[in-house]
Amino acid sequence: MTTLAQRWGHVAAASLFVGAITLWPAPAAAIGPPSVPPGPPPTGPVAPLVPTEQKTVCAQATTLPGTELARRPAGDVMLDYSAAWKFSRGAGQKVAVIDTGVAPNPRLHALQPGGDYVSSSDGLVDCDAHGTLVAGIIAAAPSPDDGFSGVAPEATILSIRQNSGVYSLAGQGADEDDPNATSAGYGNTQTLAYAIVRAVDLGATIINLSEAACAPVGTGIDDAAVGQAVRYAFEHNVVVVAAAGNVAQQGKCSAQNAMRDPNLPVSDAWASLHTVASPAWFSDYVLTVGAVTTAGGPADFSLRGPWVDVAAPGEQITSLSPTGPGLMNAWSDPTSGPVPVNGTSFAAPYVAGVVALVRSRFPGMSAGEVMERIKRTARTAAAGPDLAVGYGVVDPVAALTFQVPAQPSDPDAVRAVAAPATVTSGDHRARNIGIGVLIGCVVLAGLAITVLDTPIRK
Repeated sequence: MTTLAQRWGHVAAASLFVGAITLWPAPAAAIGPPSVPPGPPPTGPVAPLVPTEQKTVCAQATTLPGTELARRPAGDVMLDYSAAWKFSRGAGQKVAVIDTGVAPNPRLHALQPGGDYVSSSDGLVDCDAHGTLVAGIIAAAPSPDDGFSGVAPEATILSIRQNSGVYSLAGQGADEDDPNATSAGYGNTQTLAYAIVRAVDLGATIINLSEAACAPVGTGIDDAAVGQAVRYAFEHNVVVVAAAGNVAQQGKCSAQNAMRDPNLPVSDAWASLHTVASPAWFSDYVLTVGAVTTAGGPADFSLRGPWVDVAAPGEQITSLSPTGPGLMNAWSDPTSGPVPVNGTSFAAPYVAGVVALVRSRFPGMSAGEVMERIKRTARTAAAGPDLAVGYGVVDPVAALTFQVPAQPSDPDAVRAVAAPATVTSGDHRARNIGIGVLIGCVVLAGLAITVLDTPIRK
């Protein structure tokens, strides 16, 4: 028979144990925002780091059956960026597309070569179709033959080929276990860093990065050079726009990060992440973009994180084809047929295009001020910013016309476009920890009493 005093002794011990667990430091896997110390920018030759070769045929661009190309694509309908053209069309802005290359197209009126880190071209080839899709979303001119156009049709595109899914190391296949890879074929964080610095040195005012090195927390992405490169860009007044990354069952981005209690600051999420992505997580120097569905909700494939700043359309994408003057909205899969074009890779260029509109209209704004304006004019939900879409879907017209007060944004603020003032949510971390300790103690106390009152069965 256990005495009442013994029972309460066990309860007290259990309560102390709960308190110790609740207040114990975060596990070793917990991380914080990456820091980038000052230092010289990474530089290297404009060429592959090792010999490469093409391993597969080039991607085949196609359209989905029943596509009505005369209609405006879903992304244009959602953002209505053509309504912003009476204020700006992106003139005077050079957007570097660091990607799989960009194929020349009559609707890209100003396309410049920037070099090749995959093979030996000048950057104006695209065997993957990815880079041409991205460039078209940013700057394709309208055509009387269809309803598609880019966000900033008077912007210049600077193409730097840095990765490709159809190339890999000469004599071997892709290294699928490399957390530093930014492509399933060839391209990594080192060449990405070199390409970013090159884009800055070639006069880019905006850099679009529709790629990510993605890995589980604790794997250790070697991206210090990428951090130095994006800091170099920011300090040279260049706005870097990066895709948040895509979650997929196959690959290193297989674990989605959980959403947080809306009453807790977004910054608290760093302690409970499963997956990180670079360069997206360098949030001090990068404008990171998540994807939304055609209905406007967060896309399931879009990697969540406290680094997500804004969102843009990432489903049912239409853009320029790399194989001719026409359009594409699907990949040709030999086993399943046409596959729709989706991904955060295509949400990012919508935002890069809006940045081009803003920089053209407000040439005196610094990179930081432009990033601030894009965030604070986005369509933020009443609950405030979150890990999936950041401040919300970008609004091109608001970004060009809204009077943004001269104060920094608070990632835990609740703000709507119609209200210029921000209302900061209180930081309830200390209160919540205390409540958690108290509830844990009470629950374990009850369990302890129940266990001690229950006979042992064998």
